[in-house]
Amino acid sequence: MENPSNTNENPNSTTSSSSTEKRKPRLIVRLGIFLISHSTIVSLLCCVAGFLSLLILPILAKNTYISENALMPGSANPMFSGQDVLEANKMVKEILGLGFGSEESRMEIPRLIARHIVDSGAEVYYHKFHSEINQFHPLNFFSDIAYTEFIHDNNSCSSTGVNTVGIIRAPRGDGKEAIVLVTPYNSGKIELSDALSLGLGYSIFSLLSKVTWLAKDIVWLAAESRYGEYASVSAWLRDYHNPVFFRSSGKLQVDTCLVDHVHHERQDSQVRGRTSDVFRRSGTMAAALVFKIVDKQEEAEKDTLSIHAEASNGQMPNLDLINIVHYLAVHRQGLRVKVETAFSLLHSAWLRVVGEMLEWVSIMAGNLNPQWRFGIPAADYVEGTATLASSMYYQALGVPTGSHGAFRDYQIDAITLEISPKISLKNEIAHSTFLLRGGRLIEGVVRSVNNLLEKFHQSFFLYFLTSPNKFVSVGVYMIGFALLVSPLPVLAAALYSGIKLGNTDKGNQTPSINSHSNMGLAVRSWRWLHAAKVVFVIHLWGVIVLLLPHLINQLPQRTSETSMLTWTVLSIFILVILYQISGAPHSHSGNVTPTQYQSADWVILKAVTVASAAIGLGLMSIINFAAAQIGAMFLVPMCLIVHPLKHMGQMKVLKAVLLLTCNLALAILGFPPATLFILKVSSEGLGGLSLGDFWDWMESLWAWNSATYLYLVLVHLPCWVLCIHILLHPL
Repeated sequence: MENPSNTNENPNSTTSSSSTEKRKPRLIVRLGIFLISHSTIVSLLCCVAGFLSLLILPILAKNTYISENALMPGSANPMFSGQDVLEANKMVKEILGLGFGSEESRMEIPRLIARHIVDSGAEVYYHKFHSEINQFHPLNFFSDIAYTEFIHDNNSCSSTGVNTVGIIRAPRGDGKEAIVLVTPYNSGKIELSDALSLGLGYSIFSLLSKVTWLAKDIVWLAAESRYGEYASVSAWLRDYHNPVFFRSSGKLQVDTCLVDHVHHERQDSQVRGRTSDVFRRSGTMAAALVFKIVDKQEEAEKDTLSIHAEASNGQMPNLDLINIVHYLAVHRQGLRVKVETAFSLLHSAWLRVVGEMLEWVSIMAGNLNPQWRFGIPAADYVEGTATLASSMYYQALGVPTGSHGAFRDYQIDAITLEISPKISLKNEIAHSTFLLRGGRLIEGVVRSVNNLLEKFHQSFFLYFLTSPNKFVSVGVYMIGFALLVSPLPVLAAALYSGIKLGNTDKGNQTPSINSHSNMGLAVRSWRWLHAAKVVFVIHLWGVIVLLLPHLINQLPQRTSETSMLTWTVLSIFILVILYQISGAPHSHSGNVTPTQYQSADWVILKAVTVASAAIGLGLMSIINFAAAQIGAMFLVPMCLIVHPLKHMGQMKVLKAVLLLTCNLALAILGFPPATLFILKVSSEGLGGLSLGDFWDWMESLWAWNSATYLYLVLVHLPCWVLCIHILLHPL
């Protein structure tokens, strides 16, 4: 018979032996502990690597290529001929022959355009719109409520603009897709460039009305830009996608605003029979081209084509659309293609030195192994960096660079093409060649888009341009942002856990909270609640600062200078009031404040500040990656290096001076108005500097509903105030 006591011995012995075994933590836990324990060197390496990765982006740029094989640019011979150029010149002369200067004569242009559209056999109608109200209102930041109310209350001919819209129904299509051509013109002051743009637009439209290969409808929008190019296109798109049946938002009896002349009576009767006040539509827009002729009055070897692609909040069209335009312009029409460039960087000495260093390193690597050669000439590097900086800036700004931005708001791929001749527009001899090249370019782009069986999707939507034919994809440039932001959570964890942030503790360079007892006190105490309260109060202040411009705009007889001064004074006053309500910024709750808590206070506050900065940058990268990238370049070094001034007095002289200099420099560069003033002085000098420049810049951001305004006021500015808070912290 078995002894029951013996049966219980083995399990007990097994349990006791297993409990004594030491289990190693998982690899990811050990990696986290290693990063936190070496957070100083990790932060330094990641931050330096992040900036270096941005500097080498022009080297990593790839040549553009057409991803969608169906586009087949240049596969067919152009049909745009000299006869179409003659039609364009004829219309230019008719437009310039009209008398301008009165409200009645301004309405003659839509009638002239409509008559020509009717002659080509296409459908035509008029679209009425009003000027938009670019006034900041916090409740309407991402909506169009203010614009809609203004339209409803204003219906006179003198306060409206009139777009003329022509539609060609594709003979091989089913009416479900369309290609939009937009030609803006200023009816209040018609210039030769506007007349040439309309002439070119009509000649292309007339040609497309005769072809048999169209599979998508063609919509030509002659957009009156008296109130701005964007306003006219945006109003038409709003009515196109959001029809309103109970008010005449898009209808206008245009003939009541036109002047009837005897010699136009017969022609007007024919136009009225074919012209409709009913808003007509086609199918889903596959792509849109905004093209206009400009006179830059600069001598060049070739006719120039400038491409503008940036839309609201950093949105970009599919790269294939830019690629086919570049291919046709360069390889078929012999045009010189340009994109926006930061000209102030083209003559930068330090940038040229960096380019020469990278070129020398590339040559040395190539001598060791020819396959290791990676660099580009220094001149190409400088030009690529200047173009890259411009591309990042305009994407980060969040303001459309043309009326094509209105299409991108509806997820329609669109770009603006500015065509300028190599000689002055006043030279009539060069008009024919110039118009022929422009017409064949637009025809080629329409042919390529017409070949698509679906929307653009093969190529990139997230990219930076370093030249018209080179780009940096999101998979490359996001590495720099990841390297810049990654030290923030590591540093926050290291600071809060109480792990020592340095190789040595000599001279009390960092707060001594590394022992087990002090770390336990710091973690178990309620000091983190005080830090969280301070961070919450500062971000609440940021929300109030965000809403102040709405109240300032109500002040009578204000200027940019007075508005900026009022904004600054009110912001400082509200910050002081919030500090008084919530407690002094450096106050401590409780009856007893141990010395070790005082030394740990700023550390915990910095940990919470760094964590909030990481969260803010991460959220902004989802909305506008370029804005988050540029913001990280200023915010991350400032958050990493900030130290209390009194704490620097306990360090060695050389280290204290270096740390103090870095903190003060980053505090100045991290303040948005100071950064803007420094950039303006470096590019324009002191002559054009004004106190209201920052107000004007911010006003343009909220007028265009740019999310960059939210980032600056809700993320960047509160983090800057918190860093100043830490810098002035009493130990």
